[in-house]
Amino acid sequence: MHVDRLQEFFSNNPGLCMAFIAILGALAWTFLQGAPRGVRKLSPLDATQLINHEDAVVVDVRSDGEFRQGHIVNALNIPESQLAERIGKLNKFRGRPIIATCRTGQISVKAGGKLVADGFEKVYSLNGGILAWEGASLPLTKK
Repeated sequence: MHVDRLQEFFSNNPGLCMAFIAILGALAWTFLQGAPRGVRKLSPLDATQLINHEDAVVVDVRSDGEFRQGHIVNALNIPESQLAERIGKLNKFRGRPIIATCRTGQISVKAGGKLVADGFEKVYSLNGGILAWEGASLPLTKK
């Protein structure tokens, strides 16, 4: 009985059904894309644990101007657009965890993928970026 009603709904509302399928597909695509292979996302709390207990290096991939407005203490600033040419600056940190961060966490995932492709093994992305860091009431510095 319910199958008949479902079939009737689909036949009476083809546009609505197609929109639902498109939205469902877009959501699935978003979840499947996620972080590149080898890049794990961290919450701000998990990032502080990694920094404090495993001496993780924070790589801020925002522009120089954004970085100067406030960044995580001891973070290195290598803008994502310059990462490929300046990646050698990180070679001395190959054995340590690296946490990439940006404003929202989207660009840092991409930067993390570049680090993994270059052979870095412990690569993380700060989920939600600096906005999530501030939202967790964690400190930023301008020094």
